[in-house]
Amino acid sequence: MKTTLFMLMSLDGKITTGSIDERDFDKDLPNIDGAKEGLQQYYELEKKTDWFSFNTGRCMSKVGWNEDKATIEQLPVIFVIVDNKPHLTTRGVENLIKRTEKLYIVTTNDNHPALKMDSDQLEVIVYDQTVNFIDLFERLTQKGAKAMTIQSGGDMNASLLREGLIDELSIVITPILVGGKDTQSLIGGESLRSVEDLQKIKALELLSVDKLEHNYLHVRYKVK
Repeated sequence: MKTTLFMLMSLDGKITTGSIDERDFDKDLPNIDGAKEGLQQYYELEKKTDWFSFNTGRCMSKVGWNEDKATIEQLPVIFVIVDNKPHLTTRGVENLIKRTEKLYIVTTNDNHPALKMDSDQLEVIVYDQTVNFIDLFERLTQKGAKAMTIQSGGDMNASLLREGLIDELSIVITPILVGGKDTQSLIGGESLRSVEDLQKIKALELLSVDKLEHNYLHVRYKVK
């Protein structure tokens, strides 16, 4: 299975506008001059991403999937959502079932609301204590995933990258500088400290750079 990290990022590497869940690119960039003009280009590229889409319950909650929805358009996509806390409520799971052709909830929480739900479109994959992402990705391959787009948060991106589970990056750069030491960046996780930790750094091979309208860039890399 080929995996691609597809994200919207500021020039200084931030993937959100602040350190709390109320701050979010989808919510805030439409109100920022210099960013709002070219934002639609990101959403157009997002429509071309893979049939399998990987994300987290926190991200789904943050963008409003736990809220009541008057109507929900089903997309030709399969969602794989890692949600341990859980961040998703019963309503959130119901909404995502309506949104997708198939919904996989991956969790270590044996009280996750998805476990109490019955739907042919829902499958819950449970791990003990920690999610084994290598095993998970092998399972998804067996379920027909030939390619998968990853759009998770910085900490999850770091975990997947350091386990060698990201093959390519497709990054849309919005022409803003966000700042903030606690604001999520593209790759988060624990900081490196020792010389031995340097082996966790991944070198990249540039595949393409496309200059979009309104000062946006689309950059693609292969992870070596």
